Amino acid sequence: MGPVLGKQLMIVGAVLILLGAVLRWWQPSRGGLPGDLVIDRPGFSFHFPIMTCLVLSVVLSILLRWLNR
Repeated sequence: MGPVLGKQLMIVGAVLILLGAVLRWWQPSRGGLPGDLVIDRPGFSFHFPIMTCLVLSVVLSILLRWLNR
């Protein structure tokens, strides 16, 4: 394990800690990001996190591309 990989792991760890802290204190009004599909009817509730999935996909794609350089 070289010094470059160690530095990258430390950066990824710091980003994950920061993201965890932000998500811990950020509480959106509907329980998700704007663009998430939420249908609430009497006796029925449907939640489909479209925007959350897109954001996670973009972030993970960038992170994996950056780690595989």
